[in-house]
Amino acid sequence: MNTVPEPPIESQTAAPTGISPTRPLYWAVWRELWENRSIYVAPLIVAAVQVFGFAISTIGLAERRRAVLLLDPAKQRAAIEMPYDVAAMMMIFTVFIVGVFYCLDALHGERRDRSILFWKSLPVSDLTTVLSKAIIPLAVLPMIAFALTVCVQLIMVLMTSVNLLMHGMSPATTCAHFPVFQNWLVMLYGLIAIALWHAPIYGWLLLVSGWARRATFLWAVLPFIAIQIFEKITFGTSYFASILKHRLMGFAPHAFGFHGQGHPTIDSLSQLTPGTYLSSAGLWLGLLFAAAFIAAAVRLRRYRGPI
Repeated sequence: MNTVPEPPIESQTAAPTGISPTRPLYWAVWRELWENRSIYVAPLIVAAVQVFGFAISTIGLAERRRAVLLLDPAKQRAAIEMPYDVAAMMMIFTVFIVGVFYCLDALHGERRDRSILFWKSLPVSDLTTVLSKAIIPLAVLPMIAFALTVCVQLIMVLMTSVNLLMHGMSPATTCAHFPVFQNWLVMLYGLIAIALWHAPIYGWLLLVSGWARRATFLWAVLPFIAIQIFEKITFGTSYFASILKHRLMGFAPHAFGFHGQGHPTIDSLSQLTPGTYLSSAGLWLGLLFAAAFIAAAVRLRRYRGPI
């Protein structure tokens, strides 16, 4: 009389089938954002500093603009675009640094504070967990960089326009030499290209984070320094250093068609060369290394316990 009838077997097995396989990954990414506020706090601080610094630089802007308009068109565009390009480059550099230190602590931190015991008790696979951590530097941080750069540049354009109007000048001189939407498209394309090119760097850092017991930064950097020293002493060459430099900054010649070595500027969308970039051997070799590093990090998390 007191027994409770069990639901049919069909109802027990039908409920989990309605869960999307990407749902755990989605919430795992949100978990990373909740636990690591530096992912968006650090870029926000940099954006605020940029706006504050530009507000100070608007003192005397009208006089400088009058002097710039006396130059030839190419120098006019370079001078007017410069603060906006600097803001974008600073944000790209910031999210790269944030991504490096995030990856170094992504798997090591949960082992250090023993929270890995709790997360492993949940029905979330190690593959899902590691992929959610890899998505942060490969997708989330570039999106944050793009959104904040757009906001900062819009504020800069607004402050410039108000300042020029107050001094009896037309703000159209800014829009004429700073094609906003074209530059945003170039920046978005560049962020994607940089993220894919740096994928093996983030993969390596995740692997070190899952393996090292302490001093993750040293374990991530010292092997490369040792290899360079060994090569220099033994063979007197610096090929390995050139490979590392190419992995850090070698995306640009493949992703963009610059007007010669001394003119690293983007004047039109025709200089975007996604076909050349996607067909470069360096990109796909790097992605293969990134996949291998991430696979090794997944296996390490499966068997590694708390520190």
